[in-house]
Amino acid sequence: MTGAGALAENTLKKEIKAVIYDCDGVLFDSFEANFAFYGQVMERFGKPPLDRRDVDLMRILHTYCNKDVLMHLFSGDDRMSEVRAFSAGIDYRKLFPLMVMEQGLRETLQALHGRVELAVCTNRASSMEMLLQSFGLEGYFSCVMTAALVENPKPHPEPLWKVLEHYGIAPQEALFVGDSDVDRQAADGAGVPFVAYRGDMPAMARIDRHQDLLLLL
Repeated sequence: MTGAGALAENTLKKEIKAVIYDCDGVLFDSFEANFAFYGQVMERFGKPPLDRRDVDLMRILHTYCNKDVLMHLFSGDDRMSEVRAFSAGIDYRKLFPLMVMEQGLRETLQALHGRVELAVCTNRASSMEMLLQSFGLEGYFSCVMTAALVENPKPHPEPLWKVLEHYGIAPQEALFVGDSDVDRQAADGAGVPFVAYRGDMPAMARIDRHQDLLLLL
């Protein structure tokens, strides 16, 4: 954990009422599932296979909402309505076996449950509830905010605003744990302290293991 995290330890314990988690890259390693999902879409419409070596493309695939990813992949393509319809029809549950829960997550959620509110704030749209149920995590989270529930997904702060409103708390009474600059921008816009999970970006604290979060609370 960074020095910033250690410093925050003394100032956060009495203030934090909710911990908000991003999903992909934080709760789960979902790289292969997302890669397979968008690979199906590209294949269906005769597009070249996705290139794993394209760092910027991989970042977009795994951090932005479905609508924005498809707009990037099919920019200028007049079949966008068909693309969206096909994408919406993919049964993401078949890709759950490709997802891996992050080590130490369940133990950390168990330790936090009852001490603070736990929420998810994700750019996933329709698969989040099923995903939590599939891994037996649904009982931990009292608020699940998805891209389908907002007008403006992350990096806009609207999803975090809605979580704060749900709990009736101020921005400084929450932490947002994310792994991407999209998450950081949303946190900054909402005024919520940001904890970077294995991410090299400006943050109040950086953690490499889920259990490290317990040192902040």
